[in-house]
Amino acid sequence: MKVERILESKGGAVFSVHVDAIVSDALQSMDEKNIGALMVIDSQENIQGIVSERDIMRNCFRNQANVKGLAIRDVMTPRAKLLVARAEDDVNDLMGAMTQNHIRHIPVVNEQDKVVGMVSIGDIIKAMLKDKDYQIRHLKDYIESKYPL
Repeated sequence: MKVERILESKGGAVFSVHVDAIVSDALQSMDEKNIGALMVIDSQENIQGIVSERDIMRNCFRNQANVKGLAIRDVMTPRAKLLVARAEDDVNDLMGAMTQNHIRHIPVVNEQDKVVGMVSIGDIIKAMLKDKDYQIRHLKDYIESKYPL
């Protein structure tokens, strides 16, 4: 299964925060949208990084920081360290990379390095379960001779 199949079912909506924003703005947006990560962009909508709930929590704990004045750029994963996927990537490879790197969200980019979607580990598991259910149903129908000969 390819990443594009997940994006087709969930859509390509990507929520973001400006690189100059503060952490409390990002937390408010994540809470309102019930999501765990935001793309960090600049004024030209170029990717600057990603910020997740985990990034914020770890940084606040390590530095005993208050989210009210903490800058996104100080807690985000910068573009240079960001793992990205492409629509044609295999979902199994993506899941392996996410597991190996202990990350839950990967942006999907096109050839121009523009974000076209975001895939979470939950999206991958949901798609894989749906695919397995489909395969099981068809194998069961085959075994029960529900297909014409």
